[in-house]
Amino acid sequence: DESYFGPRRVKGKAGRGAGKKTIVFGLFKRDGKVYTEVVPDCSKHTLLRAIRGKVDIRSIVHSDGWKGYDGLVDMGYRKHLRVDHGRNEFSSRRVRGNHINGIEGFWGYAKTRMARFRGMHPHTFLFHLKECEFRFNHRGQNL
Repeated sequence: DESYFGPRRVKGKAGRGAGKKTIVFGLFKRDGKVYTEVVPDCSKHTLLRAIRGKVDIRSIVHSDGWKGYDGLVDMGYRKHLRVDHGRNEFSSRRVRGNHINGIEGFWGYAKTRMARFRGMHPHTFLFHLKECEFRFNHRGQNL
């Protein structure tokens, strides 16, 4: 999944237009671990490259309905299941366990945590993002 981080939405600017926001691509694995990466855009080329580098080809991939994820099966992935947020679908009734709530939970966690800073320098954003990733991946552990 992908998410946009940055100042509040500019009035009249809706949809996938990032404006001045930073685009973050994220993967949620079966073991509950998250991997994040700042990406320049949400194009098919960018997203498929990020997935190819981190996801085993034998995996079943769950995603939202964004067209940037088209072509995963053609790349050799075993199965690609989608949830269509555009139709208010957040868990598919057709396939048990087909949802992307894990990564959506991480986005909420990271955005809430970063909101405490009331803005940050763009050069430090990646460090804050990776800290959120680390804390999420080690939640419940006594470090």
